[in-house]
Amino acid sequence: MEILKLMPNLGFIRRLFFFCLISFGCANRGTPTGGDKDETPPKIIKTIPENFTTGFSSDEIEIFFDEYIKLKNLQKQLIISPPMDPQPEITPMGSASKRIRIRIFDTLQPNTTYSFNFGESIEDNNEGNSYPFFKYVFSTGNYIDSLSVEGIVKDALLKIPEDQISVILYEVSATFNDSVVYREKPKYIGVTDSLSNFRIGNVKEGKYLLLALKEQNSNYTYQQKTDKIAFRKQIITVPSDTAYVLNLFKEEIDFKFVRAKLIAQNKIAFGYEGSGDKMRIKLITETPQNFDYVITKEADKDSLNFWYKPNIETDSLVFEVSQSQFGLRDTVVIKKRKANPIDSLAFKISGSKILKLKDAFKLSSNTPIQNIDRSKIFIRDVDSVAIPFETNYDSLNMISIINFSKLENTQYNVEMLPGAFTDFYGVQNDTLSYKLNTKELSQYGNLRLNIRNATFPLLVQLVNTNGAVAEARYLASAIPLDFNQVTPGKYFIRVIFDANANSVYDTGNYMLGQQPERVSYYPDEIEIRAGWDLIQEFILN
Repeated sequence: MEILKLMPNLGFIRRLFFFCLISFGCANRGTPTGGDKDETPPKIIKTIPENFTTGFSSDEIEIFFDEYIKLKNLQKQLIISPPMDPQPEITPMGSASKRIRIRIFDTLQPNTTYSFNFGESIEDNNEGNSYPFFKYVFSTGNYIDSLSVEGIVKDALLKIPEDQISVILYEVSATFNDSVVYREKPKYIGVTDSLSNFRIGNVKEGKYLLLALKEQNSNYTYQQKTDKIAFRKQIITVPSDTAYVLNLFKEEIDFKFVRAKLIAQNKIAFGYEGSGDKMRIKLITETPQNFDYVITKEADKDSLNFWYKPNIETDSLVFEVSQSQFGLRDTVVIKKRKANPIDSLAFKISGSKILKLKDAFKLSSNTPIQNIDRSKIFIRDVDSVAIPFETNYDSLNMISIINFSKLENTQYNVEMLPGAFTDFYGVQNDTLSYKLNTKELSQYGNLRLNIRNATFPLLVQLVNTNGAVAEARYLASAIPLDFNQVTPGKYFIRVIFDANANSVYDTGNYMLGQQPERVSYYPDEIEIRAGWDLIQEFILN
């Protein structure tokens, strides 16, 4: 009987459970928004010692915020001026905190204003709202230096300079000399903004060397091999209302002979730094009457190869290596040892199999070529008609050059029978066969450039957005300049004022006080379209 009495109650419970299930289902259909997104940057509520403190003598700084913050890209963003050595310890790194703590280990200079510019490295922990360009400043003297140096950094060759360029001031004292940039930290440091402008603040009155560095390693000393430099030749005086313009360039590395090494039998590599154009190699060891040698440039390496024949029966070879520009003269001894034989003669195409009508066909070899037998070279079109040609040889770079007249949209077969090429050691080629093609002229574009108000001569270049040269012409007088058969694309027009008329761009040199040759860009990007002829006027300032 008791069981029967409970049955209606179980039905009620079931109905109640079903009602609750529906109710909760309806209630959970929406997702809470959590309120408006926080867009408020963190606030500084206290600094110890206070910002802009004078008579600073502490070894620790604390900066307190109203919420949890994190430091992002601190090594890239933070600028400490003057630089400290050793670097201070700054926390938090990789975690959140309501406090930034700076521990100073360097011995601070007397009567000097220091600044910590955090850039955009301070963000709140949750939303990433930044506290931009916070600057903590103190002085070990009794006042804060408040003068500044301003200007802009341009790139000697690039239309748009790289970002984050360091701009630095060296104080000119009684012991100052130009070489200080290689070995000492500067007095003050700034950095360019997104528009390449700079402002170095909290500078004291005085005389300074002003320069800019684009460094591979941020140590604020100039490394010629890796860094770009810009400098103001005249010493500047602070205060000044001048906005300075600095022209950033990559120096040509000073020549330095590195070493000589036996690469293979009868082949020795002479490595160097800088330019090897004026490097001379002379074998001093006594040689037989039939001795011969050739010197070539190793592709994509800073070394010259000395090939010789026949083999000299001696334990070592003595060479004299010289370079007149830097007054170098060195004696090098190469100990003979068992080495691999010279590689067999081989070729590869230098460039593309698709030729423009103005292009030559080029083959590079792995050993120097001694003779080209034109009677064993045949060039034919698709109708097997023989095409006349001329040959030339770039001995330094080991490139065989074959010039012939071409028609558009045509295929050419190039066959080189055994003996067409004989290398320095008497080795001849096996049969070589290449298929070359030309495109229709309508697949290229043409540009006629009229340059006004110019001082000649000029080196005129079409460069892509990365600054790589696609086409170049030399202009000695005010005549229209034609760029024909240009691959369609977007380009910038770059004009180099060839001050010394040597047909190449000459970069600057800091120690010689030499600025790079002047460069001007046409203000707008141009587009070369297939089948189009573009006429452009460039009025120089």
